[in-house]
Amino acid sequence: MTQEQWIRAGTADELKQEKAKVIRGGIAVFATEDGGFAAVDNRCPHLGFPLHLGSVCEGILTCHWHHARFDVASGGTLDPWADDVPAYDVKVEGGDVLVRSVPRGSGTVEQLKQRLREGLEQNIGLVIAKAVVGLVEAGVPAEDIVRIGIRFGTSQGAGWGAGLTILTAMYNVLPLLDKTGRVLALFQGLVHTARASSGRPPRHLLGPLPASAGGRNERLTEWYRSCVEVRDTQGAEKVLLTALQAGWPAERLAGMMLAAVTDHVYLDGGHTFDFHNKAFEALALMEEGDKPLLLASLVPLLANPTRSEELHHWQAPVDLAGPLREACEALERAAEQPESENASPTGTGDLKIGSEEEGLLALLLGDQPHETLRRLTELLTSGAEPARIAGLIALAAAERIVRFHTQNDFGDWIAVLHTFTYAHAVRERLEATPDPLLSRALLHGAMAVYHDRFLNVPRAPKPDATRGAGEKRPSPNELLELLDRRQQVEEAAGWTAGYLEAGGDPAELWNALGHALLREDAEFHSFQLYEAAAGEYRRWEARTDAFAAEARRTLLLACTRYLAAHAPTARELPHTARIAGRLHRGEKLFEEQ
Repeated sequence: MTQEQWIRAGTADELKQEKAKVIRGGIAVFATEDGGFAAVDNRCPHLGFPLHLGSVCEGILTCHWHHARFDVASGGTLDPWADDVPAYDVKVEGGDVLVRSVPRGSGTVEQLKQRLREGLEQNIGLVIAKAVVGLVEAGVPAEDIVRIGIRFGTSQGAGWGAGLTILTAMYNVLPLLDKTGRVLALFQGLVHTARASSGRPPRHLLGPLPASAGGRNERLTEWYRSCVEVRDTQGAEKVLLTALQAGWPAERLAGMMLAAVTDHVYLDGGHTFDFHNKAFEALALMEEGDKPLLLASLVPLLANPTRSEELHHWQAPVDLAGPLREACEALERAAEQPESENASPTGTGDLKIGSEEEGLLALLLGDQPHETLRRLTELLTSGAEPARIAGLIALAAAERIVRFHTQNDFGDWIAVLHTFTYAHAVRERLEATPDPLLSRALLHGAMAVYHDRFLNVPRAPKPDATRGAGEKRPSPNELLELLDRRQQVEEAAGWTAGYLEAGGDPAELWNALGHALLREDAEFHSFQLYEAAAGEYRRWEARTDAFAAEARRTLLLACTRYLAAHAPTARELPHTARIAGRLHRGEKLFEEQ
């Protein structure tokens, strides 16, 4: 330890007279009642208030802003919401008080990871934010940060829910965002995971069935579906853990679990399927030992979900439940036949790019649900690619958002969103798990699009591209300024249309839309919407034809309109993240700007 690492604070006598003094490096030095000295960062770790303006009594330093209390010697807080304040070593030599220039135990990656775990356990947003900022600045890969959140969330509470879904969705969109956006995305996902788990007991697994020499592994899917059918989540969990113990790969596990989910129609408004999809996306990030807790966290979703075929509006005035059952049975019969028997005799089972896609899209958005079911069944049993059809259903659902009229009840935004995010999840899962039984989800999604038709009566006008047009190329910052005002739905859509018409860069727009989401105290569905719209947009980027170009435009407009309808908010969470960033950079928050 060299002399240059120590800062002279003054003589011991001077400091005892002054009681508190701020020295170079923004360090507050205190004379304590026992005749000693202590030094801490002068910025309160809560909101940066100058601690030298606080008071020390019986070894406790109290900040006068929100009355957070700290052990002045160690910096440890008595109020966890405030976080610990960095403390510095102090020594007296020759009557001079010297303070080491570097705080004790500052900033190792493992310490930051531990602080993140503590922030999650205690549900303290500021601690989570500081840990995220520190880890990102230290170059820790995002997947390492997300793993901590997923391990925590799946070990607590009632199972997979909104918090873990947000966290996984925000991990998926990180490539679209700048550095500030990535920090906000990780923070939002982690803090929602902490909130969802707060006050929940740890989860304990039941364990697999005992080892058996028989051929039961081939019957596990049947057993799992039977348990779910009668809402027996304990039996379902044991069967699932038995399949895991048998070494089933993720694709086979997804096929088993989602077969049970699609045995009934549009469970819980699509959330059940969507949550399963997100969990399997998260599974790809995790280690082998994480699988049991993660996948078992899905089973509670099957305890009492709403089965849409039992709802009145799925049975009358137009019966959808009966035709859906018949169409699903046709798909199941086709799945049992050899693949060659399902191929179209003319080789035209798949849709042609352009005209046939336009025809199916029009049918999905129309008022002929039985004809829609017939056409989809025909396509799927004659060799059409299920994931491609899922993309068209998602596009139809996005069009419902684009043409959603603001005279509808505000809560109806979520109705059109549910269908879109469900259709996106179906497409994602069909690409990863080409199990024939999952194609039933396409029929469920198509009927949800049909149900949403009344929310387009009247239809919102097409966005006016001239609203975003001007002599110079528009900047995405203009959209963010527009969304500082409430209910700028049509104005924001017009701006986006004009931006695209003027040749604006879609990548810059996705980043701006990400900030439009992440700077708000957004609720669960807004995170779903942004991630799903971006995911669908990415699928259409591989094509250069006019239909694909219009699909991309539709997805950007849908995202813009939904986010505009839900902005602005109080923006408390982003403020916490901003404070964490400024504290990390050593800024003096209470100096005049």
